[in-house]
Amino acid sequence: MQRKLYDYIIIALKGFAMGAANVIPGVSGGTIALVTGIYIEFINSLKCLDLKAVKLLFSFRWKLLAEHINFKFLLSISIGVAASLFSIAKLFEYLFAEHPILIWSFFFGLILASVYFVGKTVTRWNVVNILWLILGVVIAVGISMFKPASANDNLLYVGLCGIIGISGMMLPGLSGSFILILMGNYELLMVESISNLNWVLLVVFALGSIIGMVSFSHVLSWILKRYFNATIALLTGFVFGSLNIIWPWKEVVETYVKPSGEIVPLKYEKILPPEFDAYTLLAIGLILFGIFSIWLIEYLAKEE
Repeated sequence: MQRKLYDYIIIALKGFAMGAANVIPGVSGGTIALVTGIYIEFINSLKCLDLKAVKLLFSFRWKLLAEHINFKFLLSISIGVAASLFSIAKLFEYLFAEHPILIWSFFFGLILASVYFVGKTVTRWNVVNILWLILGVVIAVGISMFKPASANDNLLYVGLCGIIGISGMMLPGLSGSFILILMGNYELLMVESISNLNWVLLVVFALGSIIGMVSFSHVLSWILKRYFNATIALLTGFVFGSLNIIWPWKEVVETYVKPSGEIVPLKYEKILPPEFDAYTLLAIGLILFGIFSIWLIEYLAKEE
C-alpha cells in the first residue's frame, strides 16, 4: 500500500518517541518501535543497508536506492529521533533532576503495558516460548546488576563499544546508553570525545556502530522470519526485565563516578512509597496514564 504524507508524519512521531525513550536509562527505543508496530519494518529496512545499496549509491541510481533501503521510512524515523533529542529530551533531563519519581512512574506504566501488548503478538504460547520469555527476563535483570568497567580508549575496544552499544539500542528492553556505562566508555565516547572533537575515537565508534547496526539487523531479520514467536517471547522478557530498573520508588545503593567527577546512580534498592500522600497518588496516576498511553497507541495503530 502506497503511503501518504500523513503516514510518514505518524512514523516520524513514533521516531520522536523512540528518541525520547533512548534518553532514559533502562528504556529502549526498540521497545517503543515494537509497541508502535514499526519494529520489524525498522529492522528489515536497516538490513537493506548492504552491498547492493552501496553499488546503487555509487552508480547514482537514486530511485532504486531509495526503494531498496525504504528511504522515506528511515528518513521519517531519523527526523523524529533528531527532533526528540533537541526538544523533549531536555525536558526529561529536567524532570529526572527535579521530579524523578513522577517521570519514573510514567515510564513504569509505559513499559508495564508494553509487556502485555508486545507479548500478545506471540501467536502461540507454549513451554518453549515461555522458557524464552524467562530467559529474556533473566538477561535483562542480570545486565542491570553488572558493575561498570573503567574507561578504555583502545581503538579495538572503542569499535567494540560501537557494535555492542548500537545492538543494545536495537533490542527492546535493553538500553544502549546503560550498556556503554557498563563497558566504562559512556563518558569517554558520548561526552568527552564530542566536546573535544576527538575525531579518531568518534570515527572508530561510528564505524563500530554502523557495523553493529547493519550486521545485527541482518541477524534479527533472519531470526524474526524463522523463529518469530520465540524471538518476540524473548524480547517480551527483555521488556519485562527492564522494569527492574524503572521502578519509581528506590534508594541509591551504588553509584558510578564519571571521569569528570559527576556521580551517577547505578544500582538501586527498590522500596515501597514511604507515605501515601498526594505526591504518591500523583505518581500512581502517572503509572495509569502511562498504561493508558500505550493502550491509545495500540488503538490508533489498529485504526490506521
